[in-house]
Amino acid sequence: MPSTPQRAVAPKALTFVVMVGIMSFFADFTYEGSRSIIGPYLGLLGAGAFTVSVVSGAGEFIGYNIRLLSGPGADRTGRYWPVTIGGYIVQMSAVPLLALAGSWQVAALLIIAERIGKGIRNPPRDAMLSHAAKEIGYGKAFGLHEALDQFGAMFGPLLVALVLTVSHQDYKAAFAALAIPAAVMLSLLAVARLLYPRPRDLSADSAQPTTSRFPRVFWVYLAAAALAGAGFADFPLIAYHFQHAGTVSVDLTPVCYAVAMAVSGTGSLVLGRIFDRAGIGVLVPLTIVSAAYAPLVFLGGFWAVMAGSALWGLGMGVQESLIPAAVAPMVSADRRAYAYGLFTAAYGTAWVLGSVVIGVLVDVSAGGLVAFCVAAELAAIPLILAVRRQTRPRLRAAARRSARRSPAAIARRQCGDPSRSDPLPAVFGDLSSDRVRRRGSP
Repeated sequence: MPSTPQRAVAPKALTFVVMVGIMSFFADFTYEGSRSIIGPYLGLLGAGAFTVSVVSGAGEFIGYNIRLLSGPGADRTGRYWPVTIGGYIVQMSAVPLLALAGSWQVAALLIIAERIGKGIRNPPRDAMLSHAAKEIGYGKAFGLHEALDQFGAMFGPLLVALVLTVSHQDYKAAFAALAIPAAVMLSLLAVARLLYPRPRDLSADSAQPTTSRFPRVFWVYLAAAALAGAGFADFPLIAYHFQHAGTVSVDLTPVCYAVAMAVSGTGSLVLGRIFDRAGIGVLVPLTIVSAAYAPLVFLGGFWAVMAGSALWGLGMGVQESLIPAAVAPMVSADRRAYAYGLFTAAYGTAWVLGSVVIGVLVDVSAGGLVAFCVAAELAAIPLILAVRRQTRPRLRAAARRSARRSPAAIARRQCGDPSRSDPLPAVFGDLSSDRVRRRGSP
């Protein structure tokens, strides 16, 4: 019976998603805790606004573009776990070492190393996660993972704020304290590797056709994500603006970041379920709402900044959970690490270029900065609508196939009930497989 393997695999898939989410909880606890203060920390070590922007941008640029190597490398060799583990070790080691940095140059190297570690491990990790996601819903799986991820990102800055308060703003003590969650994360990583040596087996339908090229809809979606990323300011630069504008004190800056991460985590959990039902069109209103972060954060007072931080966190949740959830069904299973590497590399490059522009404008024109951020975010909407139009026919066809394969529909057919199956579920479908069948590829 076709539904039996799926019923056997789904609980294991959910457990894997939760375990990877807990790993990400402690990973984000570590590195997001550090990112909540590296802007002011670089300033304390003698770096200016442009330097902070360049360091943050360079870290993101290198970290995102190294995915062009780690993603295809993982697909080609099949060594998803070793690549993932190597990236996590680099990332979790760099954060506590910031406590030993004696100059902004050394700190900058460690900040970039942390981004490189994240860039190495993300494509193979997301590819492994996508196999489990197919069984429980892409939006649900990536949303649950991102929720745990971002709750860790909330507690990390809160710990940093506590250490700064108790130690009278001793940044080195704050970075040293982050060695504890880093060690916990690496321990959980070792356990996950032993329990789930082949995450691809978590998909009941792991044998999928391979496409030599990515579909057109993938490239349109990539362009939309790049525009959204270009208008999304990095938080270290936002924190730097807080200090120089005097809107938020040093002690409360990590709290703003924690608020953003709380909204991001909660939003990811809720929006993932909505995405599975409503499809990619839900990104349109979310993009409009999250674009409002810029005027609030860069032009407002304290309470406006808090509201803007929350909207910034909502946008981060969308970009970190719903965007990758939509990528998975666009490509075949054995090309997903490559797809994630390529997709996030383009996204990160756009983010870096946008960060450079924002870094220049932050000391020149706050109004111009806000206009740039909002315009870039809103420019992504027509492309998202184009993706929605392209995927709608295949979405409906995939929904019909899914309805025919459902246990209830199978039972009705076996009992001789010719009536129509369950209402069509709002699934995204496997666009890459549909494309192969339509073109007659092997």
